[in-house]
Amino acid sequence: MAYISQRGAYWRAEVRKRGHKPIYRTFDTKQQAREWAQRIEAEISIGIFVDRSEAERTTLGDALDRYAREIVPTKRYPGQERTRIARWKKNDLAWRPLAVLRGTDFAKYRDARRAAGRAENTIRLELQIISHLFEIARKEWGFETLMNPLKNIRKPSGSRARDRRLLPGEFEALRSRLAASLNPWAAPAFELAIETSLRQGTLFILRWEWIKLPARMIEFPPEARGAENKGVPARLPLTRRAVDVLRALTALWQRDRLTNPELCRFGPVNVDLGELTGPVFGTTCNAVLLVWKRVVKSDNGFPNLRWHDLRHEAASRLFEKGLHPLEVASVTGHRSMQMLKRYTHLNPADLLVKLG
Repeated sequence: MAYISQRGAYWRAEVRKRGHKPIYRTFDTKQQAREWAQRIEAEISIGIFVDRSEAERTTLGDALDRYAREIVPTKRYPGQERTRIARWKKNDLAWRPLAVLRGTDFAKYRDARRAAGRAENTIRLELQIISHLFEIARKEWGFETLMNPLKNIRKPSGSRARDRRLLPGEFEALRSRLAASLNPWAAPAFELAIETSLRQGTLFILRWEWIKLPARMIEFPPEARGAENKGVPARLPLTRRAVDVLRALTALWQRDRLTNPELCRFGPVNVDLGELTGPVFGTTCNAVLLVWKRVVKSDNGFPNLRWHDLRHEAASRLFEKGLHPLEVASVTGHRSMQMLKRYTHLNPADLLVKLG
């Protein structure tokens, strides 16, 4: 049964039906309240009614808070997800109920971010978290009737594939400038990035316990291997040059311990006994990247070169050594041949010898 009552300047409609909790809503006119009540009663009678009141009360900001509590801790990079959530909560859309958000709202957000100069991949990831939130709300939070408005808009295509490799002479110039910096770990990190093809996140968490120099192998524990196409192989073979760089790093650790016996910030390294423990680098990823950016962006620098381009350089060099694609993938950790192809940029001039 429906009950219509006036509350000040508004009209309140309430529908009560056996087996259902009371449903109510406020309207500007009595006619609107009566029509809504009749529709709800009809939907309950024929068994198609789904309560939307929760979606109408829950704002995007409230849903983001719940998403941060329940879903984000299960993500591989929860810190990045929390940063995106914090950015969304500053947006005006965070104050609006989930039920009233439309695709046009997010299309306007997409266009505004583009106008602000944000990268396509950045915008894609920001929209992706909201799309996943709507799917979780619909499937697991009881909002069955809630439509995902992001399915109705054109998504950014993501980052463009890069093909930047080191030009002739750039390797030597970069190594020289990095070695001349105040951070003695920058140049070895640069060389190891190319010799191992490791991403910066994995490179800077390397530990001596994982490295078997006599066997020329790095054995990654399960928790350090990553997942999906961003993983690393369980055992990574090392080039002879990589071994030489690692041996030089042990000498660097020994020098620092002699000049600073209290050095313990990055863990113990017992070089005297030949037992190496702790991190490989006595610095942070951020410290090396700051040096890198100063060198790359300086006068007579290296235009359009990024640290991640070193991984492209590494993959391309492995092919140039004559390795089979499966052998290259076993080093780079790529689990998709399509992605491995994206990281490989061979010099057409080097193919002339093979072509004859």
